[in-house]
Amino acid sequence: MSETTAPAGSLTTAATADSASTSTTSMTSPTVTAKRGRYARIALRTVQVLIALFYAFASALPKLIAHPTAVESFDRIGWGSTGMYAIGLLELAGAIALLVPVLQSVAAVSLSALMVGAFIVQLTVFDGQNAATPLILIVPLALIAWARRRHTAELVALLRRGA
Repeated sequence: MSETTAPAGSLTTAATADSASTSTTSMTSPTVTAKRGRYARIALRTVQVLIALFYAFASALPKLIAHPTAVESFDRIGWGSTGMYAIGLLELAGAIALLVPVLQSVAAVSLSALMVGAFIVQLTVFDGQNAATPLILIVPLALIAWARRRHTAELVALLRRGA
């Protein structure tokens, strides 16, 4: 036989192999999608935990223990210790709420609003020094708020039941 002709049985075998690989691919596609979804949920949860740790320890703690740099910053803003403790408590509450499933989206939106205020203060009082930090933090907070938005509906339903 020449190279251009194939035995009759080989065509059937090749067609069967192609259909088998196609059916195998379509059968594993939901599994691959499920794995991607699982990895995305794990990655998002990791980001949430890291941001919560940042807000609790790197941002709220210095304000709540009246670290000299925090005291100096809030004196420069003109808010004094009352403003410093209030912002520290808001950041700590947001950090904790980021870890509570029903509060995740609301916490992310609230912390984003706090970061908008921080950005404005950085621009006006501190001449833009470290103004990028609040903007950088808004990006993952917006992602969390969007990805966990169904929890907001659950929270509203929970509040309506309690009211």
